[in-house]
This record gives sequence, structure tokens and C-alpha cells, in this order.
Amino acid sequence: MTARPALLTTVGATLLVLSACVPVQPVGQAPDREDVTGVALGGRTAREGGDLVMALSAEPDRLDPTTSSSLYTRYVMNAICEKLYDIDAEGNLVPQLAAELPTTSPDGLTVTIPVRSGIRFADGTPLDAAAVVTTLQRNLTLETSSRKSELGPIAEVEASDESTVVVHYQRPFAPLAASLADRAGMIMSPTALAELGTDFGDHPTCVGAFRFVDRVPQTSITVERDPNYYAADEVHLDTITYRIMTDANIRAANLRSGDVQVADTLSPQDVDALAQEDGIGLLQTGSFGYQGVTFNLGNTEGVGNPPGVIDTPLATDPRIREAFSLAVDRQALVNSVFNDWYEPACSFISPASTYATQASDACPPHDPERAKQLLAEAGVELPYRIRVSASNTADTLRFSQALQASVLEAGFALEIEPVEYSTLLDQQSGGGFEAVQLGWSGRVDPHGNAAGFLTTAAGNNYSGYSNPEVDALLQRAAQTTDPAARADLYGQVVTIVQRDNPIVYLYRVRSITGYVSSGEKSVAGIETYADGVVRLGRATFLEED
Repeated sequence: MTARPALLTTVGATLLVLSACVPVQPVGQAPDREDVTGVALGGRTAREGGDLVMALSAEPDRLDPTTSSSLYTRYVMNAICEKLYDIDAEGNLVPQLAAELPTTSPDGLTVTIPVRSGIRFADGTPLDAAAVVTTLQRNLTLETSSRKSELGPIAEVEASDESTVVVHYQRPFAPLAASLADRAGMIMSPTALAELGTDFGDHPTCVGAFRFVDRVPQTSITVERDPNYYAADEVHLDTITYRIMTDANIRAANLRSGDVQVADTLSPQDVDALAQEDGIGLLQTGSFGYQGVTFNLGNTEGVGNPPGVIDTPLATDPRIREAFSLAVDRQALVNSVFNDWYEPACSFISPASTYATQASDACPPHDPERAKQLLAEAGVELPYRIRVSASNTADTLRFSQALQASVLEAGFALEIEPVEYSTLLDQQSGGGFEAVQLGWSGRVDPHGNAAGFLTTAAGNNYSGYSNPEVDALLQRAAQTTDPAARADLYGQVVTIVQRDNPIVYLYRVRSITGYVSSGEKSVAGIETYADGVVRLGRATFLEED
């Protein structure tokens, strides 16, 4: 187990005092929120050209689809790296670089993917089936890949001709198309891969409305219109600059001034006021994902490796983790910290999902007395101290402080370590944490929200969790094509995970994106869906009336 830095006690003690500033309010009735997933032209005229600036709330990690784990990387990659499939505003899978949805053999072991023709990468290399195979093989074999578990038990990938990819499986794998609607399906130029290898993220080259220009670390990423793009006539902007602005107040201020024209992850503290302001529009949608606390149970050698031994009560005794879950008043925290804009989360499946069941929607009760009883049974000294690493943004720390106050009554003393977001991702992957407060932006298929995090030694299993029963259930769910049967299997997984609690699910965000809606910098054509990604490929400034 990584030794605890000396600074942590000081940080934790400071936040324990500050937590009094974030009282936990009684539960009220949350208002209904209507999704607004895009802003159309609405009879207005698109202006050709222009340089759009989007404020990003955190710095993306490496711009490499095979290894990335950051939502903010997906914002940038969406403009420069198209996928075999995508989702639409309703969450339906639709072809993108693939010509059609895949077909599967009766035994489920062979999947055929037709690839569109007449398309070129940003470097001029033709897109063909062989290029798709190169990307998929990299995702399967690169040592640092986070995509392998997303693709399932592939035996072989081949190009049967120039426009057809055939994937042979060891056993059926139903979530493939959904996996290919995210980073696993972003097709990279084989020419660039051959030249750059593991440095591909320094100059990502794919098929996209835009192509990569440069990156200034901790400051900005710039992309420009790609003349090779197959639908170049639908692209209006000259450039997009993604400017890193981690402070929500600064993002809101820059949106008001028009210095940025789009801003992601607006704070629930600001959004009600922004919604009343002339010249500012809001996109908002629910999320497939979740936010929670992940406990390190066995991540001693880095994510993706077999779990090791962490000999602490928190890691070895599930009663302590169950007590933590029972100590949390999820609804009251959402009311207090997020002004009812977010909602409690109790599992990796959104209640809006096709795969939601009574089991996946069930939430552990807020029961501090039972929590204290479990801690007494575990025989640990009270208050039981847990070091929680969390992003150093204002909303996250506000929630962390409220969480501290929420669980104190049940016998927990949280020591909060504020960490810069990209550093926190590294810490999570490397195993240098006791507990980490982070989340997942979510995927349309539950496999993408569960298997990588809960299967033994999977690519996103940051907790080092290992349960053979969960492994078997997730494997069965991936092999099953009947939605009701899959939903039941995922519900069984939720029941076990709520017993073991490698991850304590806490809340589910609404993705709130602001944009300039009037004046010379007004924009249209931006979209955001429940996968959490803001799409700017067809964004445009508007001609003034």
C-alpha cells in the first residue's frame, strides 16, 4: 500500500472544518428536467468560417483512443476521430464510419462490419477494412490499452476484402457495436500509427471534421477544418480551440463576455442564473454514467494487472465499505450541493436505461445506526479514517465537504486530498490511493459501465476488485442477446456489488453545456447526448439578422 503523504492529515482536517459550510438539507421534491440535446439553425443562416472557443472544465489526458480514460479527451476526439458507430440523441446506435450496423452469425461467434468507402484520414491515407483491423489489433495488444475488455473475447480480426471487417469470437459478445460507438471504435490512421507508435497521442490522426493542430499543456488544444473530410461541405468553422478553464466561475464569466462561445459542465450553482440571462442558451441531458467513491482493494501494480494484497481493514473487510454506503445520505447531498440538478445514483445502470430493473434501481438506505453497528462488528477504532483523493474543482470539493459531514455521524472521518484532475487519473490508474472520488461519463450499453470496472484485472478496474461470481455474471450478460435476460443478469451483479462495495455509487450528473445564443458570436449546430460528449463537428456561427 502506498504510504500516506504527511500533508494529508492537514488537508483532511481543513476540510473537516469547512464541511460545516455545506449543510445537508432535508430531501425535497426535485423538479422535472427536460432534455435539450442540441441547438438547430431554426431558419437562421450559417456563417462560413470563424474560430470557435470552447471552455473545457478539465485538461484532457493523452489524445490516444487506445489509452485515454478522460471524458474531456472524448470532447476533442469527437471532432477529429470518428468511430465505426455513434449514438443519436435518443441513444440509438447509428453507423458512422461503418456502412451499416454489424451482422452476427447464428452462433454469435462471427461479427461482420461493412466499412464505408471513399473516405480518407486527415493525412490522406484511405480508410479501408485493413485500417480498421490495424486499430482493433492495437486496442487488443497494446500493453497500456484501456480498450481490450471493451472488445470482448476476440479470437481474430481480419479484413475479408477492402470494405469488410470480420471479427471472430471465442464466445458470443453482444456489446460489440456499443463498444465501437466510443473510443474502441475510433479508427486511427495506419500511416500515423506506423510512424508514431506509442507517441500517436502527440499528433492524433484520424477521420474527422477537424484535424489536430497543436496542444499547449494545461492551456489549450487547437484543431482545424480538415479538407480531406468526406462531408467537408457540412463543416463551417475554420478552427476550434479547446481552452482549459477548471474554475466554473471563470467558465461562466467567459461565456457571459463571449470570450468563449461554448462551455461544458456548468456548475449547478450558476445554472439557474445563467438560464435567465439574455444571450446565453443551455443544453442539458441526463447521463448514462455515475459519480462515486472507489476503494482500493487490490490495485497494487497498476490497473489491468492481477490484484495484489492490501492489508487494511477498509480493503479486507466488506462490512466497513457497506457501512460507508449506509452512512451516505445521497438524496440530501444532491439537494444541498447541486440544487436538485443532479440525482442520486445507486448502481452503474441509469434508471432511464433499457436495462434498468428493480434490482439496479434499488438504493441502499441512509442508515447511520446500522453503519455504526457494522463498524463495531468490524472492530475498528472510531472514527474510522479514510483518505479520499478528489478533483480540486469547486463543485467536487463542495460535494466532498458535504460527504464528510454526511458520514461523520456514522463513525467515519474523511481526509480529503484535493488533486489536479489529470494527476488524479494517473493516481487512480497506478493504485496510489486509498479511496478516490471520481466517476464515469457512461455508455449506452451496461457492459461499458460495468465490465471494465468490475471484472478481475480489467482495463478500468481501478479498485483491484475480484469476485469470480461477478466475473461469471458479466461474461454471461455479454454473451446474451435478449435484453430482458441481460437486464436480469446486470441486476444480479448490482446486488453483489452493493454487498462488496468496491465502488459506492453516489450521484448521476446532468450534462449542462452553455453557449452564446445571440449577437455576432451566437452559435448553432452543437449537440450533447447522454454519453456526456459535447459534439462540435457541425457547429457554426450564425449570420446576424
